[in-house]
Amino acid sequence: MPASGIGGTAELGEVEQRLSQAKSFKCQGNTCYSEHRVREAVSMYHRALLQLRSLDPSLPAPFPGLEAAAKLSPEQTQAVQSLQADCYNNLAACLLHSQPPKYQRVYECSMNVLRLQPCNVKALYRAGVSSYHLKDYTEAHIYLSQAASQNPKDSNIRHYLQLTNSALQVFRAEEKQKYQGMFG
Repeated sequence: MPASGIGGTAELGEVEQRLSQAKSFKCQGNTCYSEHRVREAVSMYHRALLQLRSLDPSLPAPFPGLEAAAKLSPEQTQAVQSLQADCYNNLAACLLHSQPPKYQRVYECSMNVLRLQPCNVKALYRAGVSSYHLKDYTEAHIYLSQAASQNPKDSNIRHYLQLTNSALQVFRAEEKQKYQGMFG
């Protein structure tokens, strides 16, 4: 097997090296986040995701001319997907803390997690919160209800579900009023 590089295929050892580097960036991001250095955490999670992207055979190579890594074992594939989900989830948490919060990006990150882990409670919650703030109350209700069914005692989930239900009631009442005026 040729050595990695432009136009070459990554050797199996390089797969482990990239996984290790991604884990390191994720850990550094976690440290930054816990120390309230959110911008630095975002940078670390992005760096981890770039390492992982180079290993994901379903994605095009991150740089033109650079081929994807060697075929991954099932264990390596699972490790890549788990790390991707963690990094996207952590990135979404960071983006919720930015001023102003970047709800569209939180939603996109949450969708990436849910694509990999459809029952991830944190991603369901963050998808619901971002949908609520993007005023898509129907979608917010779906995600928050799923999160609440898995974690019924979580006060944050219950709080946003109540906010969403109230907003849905107002929205439906306004829609009803609008249509009554049109046909009345």
